[in-house]
Amino acid sequence: MKNQIVIVGGGMVGAATAVKLAKQGHKITLIEHHAVLLNADNSDEIPDIRVSALNRFSEKLLDELGAMPTLRKGRTAPYSRLSVCESLESNLEFKASDIGETHLGHILENNLIQASLWQQFSGLDIKVIDDAGKLKNIIQGKTTEDKITIAFENITLEADLIVAADGGQSQCRKLAGIGSTGWQYQQSCMGLLIKLDAPQQDITWQQFQPTGPVAFLPLQAPYASLIWYNHAQTLAEFNKLTEQQLKDKVLATFPELPGDFEIVKQAVFPLTRSHANNYYKGRLVLVGDSAHTINPLAGQGVNLGFKDVSALADVLDNVDDVGCTKLLAQYENKRRNANLLMMSVMDGCYGVFSNDIKPLKMLRQLGLKVAKNSGPLKNQILKYAIGGT
Repeated sequence: MKNQIVIVGGGMVGAATAVKLAKQGHKITLIEHHAVLLNADNSDEIPDIRVSALNRFSEKLLDELGAMPTLRKGRTAPYSRLSVCESLESNLEFKASDIGETHLGHILENNLIQASLWQQFSGLDIKVIDDAGKLKNIIQGKTTEDKITIAFENITLEADLIVAADGGQSQCRKLAGIGSTGWQYQQSCMGLLIKLDAPQQDITWQQFQPTGPVAFLPLQAPYASLIWYNHAQTLAEFNKLTEQQLKDKVLATFPELPGDFEIVKQAVFPLTRSHANNYYKGRLVLVGDSAHTINPLAGQGVNLGFKDVSALADVLDNVDDVGCTKLLAQYENKRRNANLLMMSVMDGCYGVFSNDIKPLKMLRQLGLKVAKNSGPLKNQILKYAIGGT
């Protein structure tokens, strides 16, 4: 008999969880209030401003799920070089060729990743419910063998396992009584979609500045994405500028871009960090942003979420009871400390680089220079960054 699994949230991580677990033979009910009817190609449309830097681990997972081949037929932007710098003298560049790879990852629009995963639902035992209404309650069984019940305004479901993939403000997590720790960063992030007068770029770079890092992410030509960290009030004021005024601010702040550009659209996003105290309770388990939100400094958020999906699927493969506490504890042990480490590393980099204290500035420039000249260490860092161990 198939295990009954309810997944709440059909974003990138929730959709990947649905496909992965359905391929294992589980019966999936996916609750998503904003059912997507997107074309994963969308080549003729203006790119979405929300993008992710998928590393090689995430690519392999999406290949396995059938989504990556769909994405490759549409608008893709592989990158083979990654540069981190504070100044030209301390530039640290990673190359795919240094570790025998053809590329390091892809910059892809979030909505296209989600759409490509939804297109894989066909032929799998996945039922989508888009009119469940507001989540009202989650009721655990009286014994560990009893099923779990989840109640919405318009429907009540019983399941062997509930997977919460409903984002950083997860109502599932709150109703299950799982606490979390975190904070709002003092800075915000502005994303700018630009149309660039330049050929396809193969490098993504990030420069650290006292007011916060700025970054360039290549999309399929002629588009690219700029990421700009700064104080929330400053970015709110920038967001009100005319296109030419904002372009002048970009030119004064960002390193030289590979060509002239026009700003297509921009948006400001708050920066938050949160981490669930536990990744499961009873027959409910957390994945992706429901379990952790991270400083997007290196674009690791969705990659961590996809690692959650893979780890959860590993422990639920070919088992009689997907809600078994021992199995969910194994998943938590695999992922919680690893996610905490990545969150702490990102916060450490953010704190060390986003200031202008002279001794610290000299120390970080020395660190970048040492890393630049240390081949084996540099390559090991790169292998970890693209999803290795």
